[in-house]
Amino acid sequence: MSVRSSLSEAQRSTAIALFEVGLGKDAVAARLGVTASAAGRLFERWQVRGAGALVSMGTKRSFSFEFKLQIVRRFLAGEKAVSLAREFELASPGQVAQWARKYRNEGEAGLQPKPRGRRPADPNAPPREPTEIERLRRENERLRAEVAYLGKLRALREQQRG
Repeated sequence: MSVRSSLSEAQRSTAIALFEVGLGKDAVAARLGVTASAAGRLFERWQVRGAGALVSMGTKRSFSFEFKLQIVRRFLAGEKAVSLAREFELASPGQVAQWARKYRNEGEAGLQPKPRGRRPADPNAPPREPTEIERLRRENERLRAEVAYLGKLRALREQQRG
C-alpha cells in the first residue's frame, strides 16, 4: 500500500472488509470517520483487485504509447475504466481516466513518453548576452585583480629600494 495514503493499515483492512459485505464508499467513509475521497480511492482499487487492494503493486511501471492509446480509445468508446483496469492489471481506474484526460487535452502527443530531466542546450543557439549585473561583476573582479597586482608591484619596488 502507498505510504502517502491517509488511511491507516487498520482502516484500510476494515474498509476492505466493509466493501466485501456490500457497503459503498460513502458508507465506509462515514463509518470509519475518514474522508470520502480517501475511501473512494481505496474503493476503486478494491473494484479492480478485490482484497488484493491492500497489497502494494510494486515498482512504478511504464507503458508504451500504443498500449495507452488502445486503452484510451476503448475507454472513450464507452468501456468502463474499472473493467479496463482489471483486464490490463493497472493499479486503479484512475490511471485510465488520467490518460483519457491527457488525450482530450493534448491529443496523441499527451500519451507519448516524455524525456526526463532538463533539455540540453541548443548548440546552434546564439550565445546569450551577459546581463548588466554580470558585466559589472566581471569588471569588478578584473579591477580587484589589477589593484592587487599593482599593490604587490609597489611592495616589490619598495623592497628593492630599501
